[in-house]
Amino acid sequence: MAGRPAEPEVIWARPERAGRGPRPAFSRADIAAAAVRIADADGLDAVSMRRVATELGCGTMSLYNYVPRKEDLYELMVDAVSAEYELSEPTGDWRADMLGLAHQTRALMHRHPWLPRLMSPVYGFSPNALRYLEHCMTCLDPLQTPYGTKMELIASVNGVVTTYVANEIATAERTRSLPWTPEQEQAVRIAYLFGQVATGRYPRLAAAFAEDSGPIDLDAVFVRALTRTLDAFGD
Repeated sequence: MAGRPAEPEVIWARPERAGRGPRPAFSRADIAAAAVRIADADGLDAVSMRRVATELGCGTMSLYNYVPRKEDLYELMVDAVSAEYELSEPTGDWRADMLGLAHQTRALMHRHPWLPRLMSPVYGFSPNALRYLEHCMTCLDPLQTPYGTKMELIASVNGVVTTYVANEIATAERTRSLPWTPEQEQAVRIAYLFGQVATGRYPRLAAAFAEDSGPIDLDAVFVRALTRTLDAFGD
C-alpha cells in the first residue's frame, strides 16, 4: 500500500507527506477535520480512508501518502478535538483544577460521542495530548507526591470520565432507538422494581429505596465519583 510503513512509527515523527511530487493540496489538519466531521455526523464506523478522501476531493490511494494507516487517522482525530481544551492558568487548588478539566472532558466527549471509543494511551503522544498532559502536571504542582503518582491520578480521572460518559452516550443512543419515551419506560421499570423489592427477598435494596427513592442527580454523582478519586491521592 502506498505510503504504508514497513515498521512501527509515530505519525507525528513522519513528514506531513511522504514521497516526491507537487506541494500537498491539503494538510494533516485538513484530514483530521474531515474525519472529525464524518464521525460527528455519522459515527466512528462511518470513518474510512475512502470516505475521508471523498470529503477532501482526492483519491483514496493518494491519502495514504499523508496518513499510512487508519489507526493514524484516529490519532489525528483525537489530537484535533483535544485542541478544544481551554487550558487556563492553574489556580493553585489542584482538586478544583482537575475537576474543571474533567468537566471539560465530559463536555468534549458529548460534542464528539465517538471519542470514548478512541481513548487509549497509544494516542497520548500527539501535540495536543502532550499539551493537555503537561497542563495537568502543572495543575498538580501543589500536590507533594512523585510524578509517577500524578500520572496515575490523571489516568484515574480520565478513566472515571470516559466510563461515565460512555454510559451516558450508550443510554442516550438506546433511548433514541425506542418507540416510547424515556419517562414511559422508566415508569414501567420502576413499577416492576418496586414490586420485586416488596416481596421481601431484597431487604437491603428495600432499605436503600426507603432511604432515598427520588431521581438520581447524574451531575452530582459525576462530581462525587471524581471527588472520591481525587481524595484518594492527597489530603
